[in-house]
Amino acid sequence: MSGFTFKQFHINHDKCAMKVGTDGILLGAWAPLEGANKALDIGTGTGLIALMLKQRAPSLVITAVEIDNDAFLQAKENISASPWQDIGVWQGNIKEFHKDTAFDLIVSNPPFFNDSLKSDNAQRMTARHTDGLSFDSLCAKAASLLSEKGRFCVVLPTTELSRFESAADNANLKITKKQWVFTSKKKAAKRVLMCLAHKNELQALVEEELVIHAESGEYSTAYKQLCRDFYLNF
Repeated sequence: MSGFTFKQFHINHDKCAMKVGTDGILLGAWAPLEGANKALDIGTGTGLIALMLKQRAPSLVITAVEIDNDAFLQAKENISASPWQDIGVWQGNIKEFHKDTAFDLIVSNPPFFNDSLKSDNAQRMTARHTDGLSFDSLCAKAASLLSEKGRFCVVLPTTELSRFESAADNANLKITKKQWVFTSKKKAAKRVLMCLAHKNELQALVEEELVIHAESGEYSTAYKQLCRDFYLNF
């Protein structure tokens, strides 16, 4: 079977520009669910993160948004084939998405390439480059949809952190948690998981570290513990 098989669901990703990868798995396993009743996945792609959140909290009411038609259809297929078929999938630009109720949790594995060489593949461009969804637009939209005590969680390359922090500040959001992700102890952090809240939230910044690979080259104990409910071999 093509795609990626997890313990409780399977993801096909042949129609999606962004395949199943470590970034999405990290965010789906890490995003805090305490106190969350309604969640929004911005740029769901294959539906991976929405399905991971649903596995962790089956009572969570999840809406997944995807702009690309092929990815939207594939997300619907993956969700329909899963144990959690009540995840709502909406096709369109998140900037045009409106809901009467606020979300307690918003997650996004967003486009992050700003100045890099563009691809001739339109679908891949939409998924990877910020032309269609800038950090400013993403943060402003998330802030407008976030409940009073809600959390907005993203995963990004560390190279894009300062640009994202400026966008978050402009949207009156503050970072309450950073999880620095290292592929190994010998290399600098390549990714950072972040949790944001409205600026009026009285919470100091918490910073933690996660190393994916132990010195042996095997997955680290910490990474296995984080993802043990999903990977078949953990």
